Amino acid sequence: MPHPFVIVNTLNFNGKRLLDDCFNSYLQNDYSNYEIVVVDNGSTDGSVEYIKEKFPQVKLICSGSNLGYSAGMNIGLKYAFNERQADYVLVTNNDVRADRRVISELVACTQRHKEAGFVTGKVYYFDQPDVFQTVGKAGHPVLWRKGHIGTRKKDTGQYDIERELEWCDDIFMLVSREAYLQTGGYDTEFRFQAEDFDWQVRIKQCGFRIYYTPHAKIWHKESMTLGRRSPLKAYYDARNPLIVHMKYRSPQQFKPYFYFRLWRNIKLSVIMFLRLRWWYLFKVWQGFFSALRWGLINKKLQWRHFL
Repeated sequence: MPHPFVIVNTLNFNGKRLLDDCFNSYLQNDYSNYEIVVVDNGSTDGSVEYIKEKFPQVKLICSGSNLGYSAGMNIGLKYAFNERQADYVLVTNNDVRADRRVISELVACTQRHKEAGFVTGKVYYFDQPDVFQTVGKAGHPVLWRKGHIGTRKKDTGQYDIERELEWCDDIFMLVSREAYLQTGGYDTEFRFQAEDFDWQVRIKQCGFRIYYTPHAKIWHKESMTLGRRSPLKAYYDARNPLIVHMKYRSPQQFKPYFYFRLWRNIKLSVIMFLRLRWWYLFKVWQGFFSALRWGLINKKLQWRHFL
């Protein structure tokens, strides 16, 4: 019986400098039944020509402009599941280097857990190859999805048990065909940031689960497209998690989260004011009020959310 057909789906925007590590590592994978697809999001750094010349075995799809992360990834997902009839798609960032068994181990995990919608594994820092960036994300009664598990901890075998996760990051995650068909991929309302959070809420509502296998490993360079302290990241970090909470949580659940975010923004504003980072102040509050405006327009926000 042939192995399930997997498509590795990544997105590129002016990431030419990242492509060698990413593509070479996936091309050296030990899995036999897979293809690699890259959606180029309107790059101007010569990425398209570089891919055509150096990686002709990689399927290149050009979006024509920068559609953002979610819409760009959806192009690859649609191609993989609808045109190529893939069994699974491995969503992956382009700023990674993958272990040669990563596809095999992710697929093996799905075979052990038929209810798996998403499967992920160990993510290490690229420049600290035995130090975790994340092995999943924890749940929280107020925040709903908390921060990364295992961040900056050295791998000593403490996360070597396969298990179900509350949440994960989509730095890399294997998506099942059934989960995609029932949820339709990323919501393009979330151009960047929290797009994985929203999708994971929806797959869980459909009865799928998220799993972690310690045998699948990648090394990640972290925020190479947006930048860790970019104005765009500050804006969407402040906006999108609020919208996820408004979409899916009750007023009683939303209220403590709203006041937590309000307090967090005030605290950040004081710090950034003292550091003279005016742009950060502006983008945080712009994102915050954009989320509230979204809630009012979409009738997801009422006075009872605050009282």
